[in-house]
Amino acid sequence: MSTNYEEERDWLRPRGSNQTGMSQFNERVVLQAIRLHASLPKADLARLTNLSTQTVSLIINRLHEEGLVKKLAPVRGKVGQPSVPMALDPDGAFFIGINVGRRSVDVLLVDFAGAVRARSSLAYRYPEPETLFGEIDTQLRAMRATLGPGRAARLSGIGVAAPLGLGGWQALLNSDPGQADQWGRIDIRARIQAMTTLPVAFAKDTMAACVAELVAGRGRSVRSFIYVFVGTFIGGGLVLNSSVHAGAHGNAGALGSLPLQVAAHDMRALPAQLLSAASLFRLEQMYAAAGLDVGATFDERALQAPWLPHTEAWLDDAARAIALAIHSANCLLDLDDVVIDSSAHAQLLARLLDAVHAALACYSWEGTQRPNLLGGTIGADARAVGAALLPLHANFAPDRELFLKILKSGDTQWQSMQS
Repeated sequence: MSTNYEEERDWLRPRGSNQTGMSQFNERVVLQAIRLHASLPKADLARLTNLSTQTVSLIINRLHEEGLVKKLAPVRGKVGQPSVPMALDPDGAFFIGINVGRRSVDVLLVDFAGAVRARSSLAYRYPEPETLFGEIDTQLRAMRATLGPGRAARLSGIGVAAPLGLGGWQALLNSDPGQADQWGRIDIRARIQAMTTLPVAFAKDTMAACVAELVAGRGRSVRSFIYVFVGTFIGGGLVLNSSVHAGAHGNAGALGSLPLQVAAHDMRALPAQLLSAASLFRLEQMYAAAGLDVGATFDERALQAPWLPHTEAWLDDAARAIALAIHSANCLLDLDDVVIDSSAHAQLLARLLDAVHAALACYSWEGTQRPNLLGGTIGADARAVGAALLPLHANFAPDRELFLKILKSGDTQWQSMQS
């Protein structure tokens, strides 16, 4: 563990205050410090949070009584009394994260330490509203039953992630226009809120995935980065100074809509978008055209015969398209890092990262700096985990402004879709 407390205290922002009337805020600062470091003794917590030892001791006692933290085995040093590290109690609170996708719905039960305790998924060719909401209702009841009466009382909220315009891109998806129109009239958050007394928060799916990476992944060490998530479609997010930047309409990081070429004069021939080349839906199409099981898109078969030749062709196209998007974005943003994650199998993501790294060398970087390329750490669960983190941080983190911005962005986007 690092002992450079001045540096870590700066990263932890905001710091605690020893003034009166700040007890809840200080509790959240202490919880945040423990969450970032896994466990800390009281003396280290005091130095890291800029709180007095007495204040930290009182806070830890309260949090322990509330079941939010627990004592670990004493650690004996060379001199003095042994220190007692404090850690989060995983059973202190629970959260449910729901990702409503174009190919599946995923429901996760996440504990106070951020670990996934239970999961459920339902795959489909296209999300039929009544079937989908019926499944969510069933799984919400199942998650509560899994916890039992005592721990179920510690359920603190539900987060929902979904693409904006779930019924969009009808031509690309070859979807039923009638079903697509249905989604234009459905308030996903409101439908799920009607199923429960728990508060329900909503965020754009790729923004939720970006939140997961910021809070539980690369964001712990990288403060500003472009985030790319390759799912059924491809999208992303933008993190600036350890805060998700939503943009004026909540679409900052909407990489999937980037054009792949210069537009022609003919308005009837619009340039293809990034999502047409670098999405897993495109890989599904290639498998289907070859008469192969499209389910291999999400498992290790993607890198085995007879799927491998098609996968390699997709990797070449997708990597060059993603590299173009990264180059364009970086010319505007001048960031050091790009993080790429995916709902695909980890081995396929590794191959994609290698291919994008090679493709970046095919562009001129004169006049700008080539960013570092990093793999995401969350994987297929990123959107649902990010959704679960919304109520977790709304209730227990000091940096609520970040998540209020995200939630406000989601509300603004939903209202604009309905107008």
